[in-house]
Amino acid sequence: MGALILVHRWLGILVCPFVAMWFGSGIVMHFVPFPALSEAERIDGLAVVETSPGLRSPAEAAGAVNDAARVRLMQRVDRPVYLVSVGSGVKAFGADDLSDAAVRSEDLALAIAVDHARRRKINVTQAAFAELTVFDQWTLSGALNRHRPLYRIALGDDAGTDLYVSSATGEVVGDTTRRERGWNYVGSVAHWIYPTALRSRAEVWNTTVWSLSLAALIAALAGSLLGILRINMAQRRITSSYPGWHQWHHLLGLACMIFVVSWIFSGWLSMDSGRLFSTGTLTAEEVARISSAPTWNELSKQEWRPSAGAKEVEWFWFDGKLYRRERTGLDTQHLFAVGVSAGVPAAPQEFLGAREIGDFVKRLTSGCNAPNIVAADDNYIISSSMPNAPVYRSVCAEIWYHVDGASGAILERSDRSTRVYRWLYSALHTMDIPALNAHPLLRSALIVLLCGCGFVFSLTGVVIGWRRLRLQSSGALSPRAAP
Repeated sequence: MGALILVHRWLGILVCPFVAMWFGSGIVMHFVPFPALSEAERIDGLAVVETSPGLRSPAEAAGAVNDAARVRLMQRVDRPVYLVSVGSGVKAFGADDLSDAAVRSEDLALAIAVDHARRRKINVTQAAFAELTVFDQWTLSGALNRHRPLYRIALGDDAGTDLYVSSATGEVVGDTTRRERGWNYVGSVAHWIYPTALRSRAEVWNTTVWSLSLAALIAALAGSLLGILRINMAQRRITSSYPGWHQWHHLLGLACMIFVVSWIFSGWLSMDSGRLFSTGTLTAEEVARISSAPTWNELSKQEWRPSAGAKEVEWFWFDGKLYRRERTGLDTQHLFAVGVSAGVPAAPQEFLGAREIGDFVKRLTSGCNAPNIVAADDNYIISSSMPNAPVYRSVCAEIWYHVDGASGAILERSDRSTRVYRWLYSALHTMDIPALNAHPLLRSALIVLLCGCGFVFSLTGVVIGWRRLRLQSSGALSPRAAP
């Protein structure tokens, strides 16, 4: 009992302010997520690709680097450019002469941002270059690493919009508004402990938050056990033997004990990063099975010209075949299976079909069921970046492969570990449960109610801890005195 008291007391004093902050900021995060450029905003900001007879082919762009995986063509304000994916990076080449198209000018970055904003109907009369930054508070995502440094352009509109332009490709890769920035300081920044100096060091940040979460979990478990052991019964009612703030802490803790412990536990799991559970990525052996050197030089000149109205064109290899994907809008695209041998593109389709997905998955492993489209109310829902595009699930014994029907990308390799993690993290921490997702207002109300109770409970712990530290510092209380 003495050990439990000491563990709960001193770990509680350390972590209770963080737990209160997590509950309060969690409510804010539910309504105002971390700023990010949505797919709708990205597509709205793109211009229609302009082609001319003098443009070089995507095969030539792919040949400018080693091991090109995908090639995209987009219209930039200065000229059309090819973006060639290589490993974890991307290189930009002018489509007219294959010269380096990386952005090295503040004026060009400003022009790109202004053109993007105008297409989204944002006022740009006060737009100005703000800074060239490697990391700032709103560009901490690892997904932006291949685009750094970033040009921040302040548009000066009523919403206080800032756009971020990639120095590597010239794409607009991020945006924030004044409202998002303000709420996120008491939302995501507080919740994820996101000071830029810490978060820019990914491993240090992960270890720090993981350790704090684990300490909070141990304190909560110790407190739960103590709370149960210290229950008094009077006239069939649960009472507490503690006075004042300790009594409130004890009774509130008993009332919301299950939620508090499960929520802290699931929050700790959010920082797992492969420590206990699978990460959902392909194994090295699986990558080797589907890897093949694309024969870009077989792409004929007749097969690469995009259709009128295309905002983005992408060439990619899937199951040993070359496809051309033309994005014409947020939820519209044309997909061509390029007929290399015939020299003529096949008829366009909207998405990859189940047979194509099935043939591809056979390269990964054997004994797979025919692919099925993941339903919107599936317990393990996973979405394409393109609205309404199908995601196929191919079940191969214990392993499930989720493949994007719009782009052919493998979105997830799901095994028992990742499926258990889905319930222990997403269901417990964000109420990501199909029955609740079907009633968003009910889900929001439940999140606010439960996190609000956890916040009030945690505040009682903050008060108790503060009073104990004050008494101890004044010498009025010995370190081992009972609460």
